[in-house]
Amino acid sequence: MKLEEILIPQVQEAVKDLYGIEITADQVQLQKTRAEFEGDITLVVFPFVKAARKAPAMVAQELGEKLVSGLVEKFNAVQGFLNLSIAQSYWVEQLQAIAENAEWGQLSRGEGEKPLMMVEYSSPNTNKPLHLGHVRNNLLGYSIAKIQEANGWNVVKTNIVNDRGIHICKSMLAWQKFGNGETPENSGKKGDHLIGDYYVRFDIEYKAQIKELMAQGMDEETAKKEAPLIKEAQAMLVKWEQNDPEVRALWQKMNEWVYAGFDETYKQMGVGFDKIYYESDTYLVGKGEVERGLAKGDFYRREDGSVWADLAENGLDEKLLLRADGTSVYMTQDIGTAKLRFEDYPIDKMVYVVGNEQEYHFKVLSILLDRLGFPFGKELVHFSYGMVELPNGKMKSREGTVVDADDLMAQMIADAKEISKDKVNTLPDITEEEANEIARMVGLGALKYFILKVDPRKNMLFNPEESIDFNGNTGPFIQYTYARIQSVLRKAQGVQEFRSLGVQELSEKELALIQRLVDYPAAVRQAGDEFSPAVIANYSYALACDFNSFYHDHSILNEADADKRALRLVLAQTVAKVIKSAMSLLGIEVPNRM
Repeated sequence: MKLEEILIPQVQEAVKDLYGIEITADQVQLQKTRAEFEGDITLVVFPFVKAARKAPAMVAQELGEKLVSGLVEKFNAVQGFLNLSIAQSYWVEQLQAIAENAEWGQLSRGEGEKPLMMVEYSSPNTNKPLHLGHVRNNLLGYSIAKIQEANGWNVVKTNIVNDRGIHICKSMLAWQKFGNGETPENSGKKGDHLIGDYYVRFDIEYKAQIKELMAQGMDEETAKKEAPLIKEAQAMLVKWEQNDPEVRALWQKMNEWVYAGFDETYKQMGVGFDKIYYESDTYLVGKGEVERGLAKGDFYRREDGSVWADLAENGLDEKLLLRADGTSVYMTQDIGTAKLRFEDYPIDKMVYVVGNEQEYHFKVLSILLDRLGFPFGKELVHFSYGMVELPNGKMKSREGTVVDADDLMAQMIADAKEISKDKVNTLPDITEEEANEIARMVGLGALKYFILKVDPRKNMLFNPEESIDFNGNTGPFIQYTYARIQSVLRKAQGVQEFRSLGVQELSEKELALIQRLVDYPAAVRQAGDEFSPAVIANYSYALACDFNSFYHDHSILNEADADKRALRLVLAQTVAKVIKSAMSLLGIEVPNRM
């Protein structure tokens, strides 16, 4: 039973006995004792002071004396705060209970069917490969989904692929003009990389045309509109929306190359989806909704034929919903996608994992869906996260300087292999296959942890060298702690069997480690409430630090006292279990040996 569940009734009874007043459980305020004071849990006594008609310090003293029992070992009163020290027998019982609970950290949302949360992340364009920005998006989205599952939600992980639009036509046109029949098979390139090359090629050729037109006396803005390539791309988009068979065939072929490439990247990254939507399937639904809104008077059409929403009553600007040529925009697609999703699933909460530069977009989407009469419109959650940069600055994919996700992961794995080769080579009977697998886990673990430990709402600088350090707040440090424990447990198999733990005296570091284990469900709940994998990352680091501090001061296998040895083995085994659980919520694997 949780400490609060035991203490609250005792406090209620003590207050009634001392002062003759009935208090509710909600009036009992318990919090973790601050580090500078002795105690494990603190009772705030101010809510009882008025009824008791005594000074706060006196109320705290009297309640402390009343509460001292088998559970509360001792107390100290500081003004209106009562710091309670809990008997060590309780903490030993907690360790035993956690050790025996295979689902420690898995929370329930009460009786009945689990509520359903849909988490959208990734949202790639089929005109280029995934880059570092997508890496943060995918890692956050996947981790949020895992954390919400641990918080008792039924989670559907979803992706919307932006597979149509002017940017897609740019890649198609460039391949058509300059590709000479190049394919992933005859070039040896991943399909998404191949198409990304032609997106860059379009931009190079387009800029050259703009420069040429400007040299002929045209101003820059006009040149951008009149350049032959952009006009051809726009014409191709119109043909695509008119279902031109030649354009559609080219589009389908090139998208299939990209999807095969994306699948490889997602597999290496360790993320996946339960349902994938495609803009090509949802934009027509969105256009239908816009036309319905237009007929109702929710939107209006300008003289050029474009359709807009006037958001002045919401304190916002006007928003384009359909272009003058009838083609749709991102907002149109998102309206259609939202409608389809809520038809497909009984969604209780819809979460969009999208960068903070899109905050305005999702604010408008929520308003428009509500205006169209969808009850879920106001309930959409935009999980807004900051941008990620490298030490040499931001990435710009159109200029061909993108930091490719595949290259980044491959480099992290190679770096991990190089840095850890001296450690790995000391392992008995290590095979090349196992060494490569350890390097994969460590390299990707370093990347994921470094990104996820940062408050997701902040911009961040990803430093590959710092991320793969085996010391400090890094993934490899926590993975190494787990592997160290596994080594101890392997050696312990011939020492003794684990046993039930009797009452015994705990050292300060043993007690701190048990209390950290007890805190795990609270960390999971906080991470879920705040949509913050950083809470889990920093909990994992604190747990690993506590274990290493304990391990430095206390022998496990060489402890002469059999009861202490048994407790420390159970303690080590339980720490490993919780580290593995916490790291899995971040999408990080932990190797059994390093």
